Amino acid sequence: MGIRSILVNSQLGLKSRRCKSSTFSFPEALYVSRNVLILLPQGLRELTMVKPYLPEFADIFSPAEMYLLATPGSHVVNIFPRKGYRILAPGPSQTTWTGLPKASYLKTLTSNNFDLMIDLNLNENPFAARTLLEFEKALKIGVGGDLGEPFYNLEIKTGYMQDERNIYRAFVDMISELKSPHGPTGTFQREIHGLR
Repeated sequence: MGIRSILVNSQLGLKSRRCKSSTFSFPEALYVSRNVLILLPQGLRELTMVKPYLPEFADIFSPAEMYLLATPGSHVVNIFPRKGYRILAPGPSQTTWTGLPKASYLKTLTSNNFDLMIDLNLNENPFAARTLLEFEKALKIGVGGDLGEPFYNLEIKTGYMQDERNIYRAFVDMISELKSPHGPTGTFQREIHGLR
């Protein structure tokens, strides 16, 4: 492990210990979202994989403002549609040498008052993790894995271990079920039992 990784882990650990997660009532919390930030994965393969699901998020949370946050260095502007989304693509001047967002960039993001954040990263992404920690009052949803609280208020775990396409499909379906006017039913009702 290099010095950069050690510093990143140290900074994330320190911030996560100071961060307090808000508690939400589900599914009610999903109905009031007005500014939604979707944190995109880093790699081109993963970006291509999540692209088909983005219109579904726009439909689920309509009429909320939808934003996509790219990880620095991922060239999303050319592969993602601009219609219906605002793409935030931070440049090198907006990150520290460790790859984490600078305080000034985090301040710019928080000025948007995002009340819902959806993390589509299945693999480690320190930039996204640090961004999540800055929004203590937002509802933060991610795929079940290593982060947990205080990074997320709700983790959605699926029965798929390595099948990324099915993980994303199940993730979107669960959010859609939670947000549906009738609330979760059947299998989904059993899966969310006990979530806070």
